Amino acid sequence: SEPCQVEIQRPEGEGYEHWKLAVSMQPLEVDKNGFGLYQVADYETLLDHPAEMSDFDEVTFELLDRPHRFVVHGRAEADLERISRDIAAICAEEAALFGELPVRHYLFLLWVVGRGYGGLEHKDSTSLMIDRESLPVMGMKTTTPGYRRLLGLCSHEYFHLWNVKRITPEVFQQQGTAQEVYTRQLWVFEGITSYYDELILIRSGVISRKDYFEMLAEGVTRVMRGAGRLKQTLEESSFEAWTKFYKQDENAPNAIVSYYAKGALVALLLDLTIRLRSEGRCSLDQVMRELWVRHGKPGKGLPEGAFEKLAEEVTGLELKADFDYWLRSTGELDLIEPLKAFGVELYMTPAESVSDTGGVIDAAPEEQQPRPVLGAKWQQSDGVLRLQQVFDDGAAQQAGLSAGDEILAIDGLRMDGKQMESYLGRNEPSREVSIHLFRRDELMQFMVKPQPAPDDTCRFRLPDDLDRQTRERQQAWLGGHAERV
Repeated sequence: SEPCQVEIQRPEGEGYEHWKLAVSMQPLEVDKNGFGLYQVADYETLLDHPAEMSDFDEVTFELLDRPHRFVVHGRAEADLERISRDIAAICAEEAALFGELPVRHYLFLLWVVGRGYGGLEHKDSTSLMIDRESLPVMGMKTTTPGYRRLLGLCSHEYFHLWNVKRITPEVFQQQGTAQEVYTRQLWVFEGITSYYDELILIRSGVISRKDYFEMLAEGVTRVMRGAGRLKQTLEESSFEAWTKFYKQDENAPNAIVSYYAKGALVALLLDLTIRLRSEGRCSLDQVMRELWVRHGKPGKGLPEGAFEKLAEEVTGLELKADFDYWLRSTGELDLIEPLKAFGVELYMTPAESVSDTGGVIDAAPEEQQPRPVLGAKWQQSDGVLRLQQVFDDGAAQQAGLSAGDEILAIDGLRMDGKQMESYLGRNEPSREVSIHLFRRDELMQFMVKPQPAPDDTCRFRLPDDLDRQTRERQQAWLGGHAERV
C-alpha cells in the first residue's frame, strides 16, 4: 500500500541515442525523451503501467484538454495521421456516452508484428498488438477489414477505461490480484464492451453502416459455429473463465461459449429490447452511464446480480425473465425479430467456403444445395495437413476422426487443405470418401460421408425502403453522441 518510485534509465551504448520512453505513470523528474523518475500510489498501481522503450513512432491528439499518445513500435509503414483522427473520434464518442473522461492523459502502445492480434486494458493506457497488414498506408481511402479490426481493438480497450478499470466487480476489489477471482459477471465487462467496441465505430463515423453489419455478422457466425453455446450458459462461461476459457483445448468449440462473443450478442439484445419496450425512451446507453455514476466514479465495486437490478431500475422495465433466459439457459438467442424492428433482416445460411464468415447481402438468399463439409477445422504447416478440431455431430466425428489426426490422402489422392475443401465440395452429398491418416504413429483408414454445410453463417440485408418510424429507430440506435461532449 506504500507509494512507489521507479527510475527508468536510458540504455547506454551505440544505437540507443534515439530511444524514447512511453509510460503513463506520473513523472517526477524526466528528460525530454521520458527517461527518469516516476511515482505511483502503490505497488498494484505500478503493475498497471506497461512501458515501451525504443525508437518508436508516435502521434498525439487532445480530447477534453487531456493529451493522448499513440505509440507504434515495430516495422510499419502506416498513415499515423489517419489513425490519430479515427482514434480521436472513437475516444470522443465513448467519452460522450459516459458523460466524462476520468483520466489526466492516456497512452496507446501498439506493437506491430508479422502475425498477431490482442490487447490488454490498463487504467490510463493499453497494450495492443496487430499485424502490419492491418495498418492503413498513406493514400488509402478505404477501410479494410484489417483496419476495422485495429479500430475495434482500440475502441474495446479504451472502453475498458470505464468498464473494467473503474467499473469493476466487487469481488475483484475484495480479493485483489494475489489469486484468481471468480465472478459470473464477465459478460457485463467483456461482453458489453465487445458490443460497444464495434457500435462506437459507426457512431463515431469511422466506418460505414455496411462495415458495421459485416463485423456484426462475423460475431453472430462465431457464436453459431460452436456447439458449446448449447452446453454452457453465459454466467457459467464467466465463472469458469480461469478453468475453461483460459485453458482451451481442441474440444473447446464443442464444450464452451465465449463470454466476449455471446456476451456481445446479449448486450445487443438488451439494448434493442430496452429501446423497443420503452418506445425509444431508454437504451443501454443510459444504463451504462448510470453504472458509471453509481459504481465507477465512486470506486464502488459491482455486486453479483447488481447489473440486472440496475437495468430494471433505470429503464423501468421488467427484464428478469429475459436475463434468466439470456444468462442462465442455453437456449438459442432470437436476434431476427428484434433486428427486424430496426430495419435489419438477418438470415442464417450455409457457409460458401472455409473462410466465409458472413456479411451483408443485397437480396434475400435463394434456396440452394449446401456444399458437403467434413465438420472439422484443419491447418497445414510444413507440408503436414492436420485436423485441429472435430465438431459435434459432424461427418468427421461420426466417422471416428479425431483432432490431431494427420491427413495423408482422400480417395487415394494426396492433397493440401485447399484441395481437400474443393474436392469434398465437388462430391455428391451422399457419396462416402476414403480418408487415410496417421494417428500418432498408426496408419488408419476411415470411410466418411460428408454432410451438408449447416445454417451457421450470418448474413444481413439492409433495406432502404424503411418506414419513418423504423428509420428513426435505427438512427437513434446507430447514431452518435460526440456532439454532446
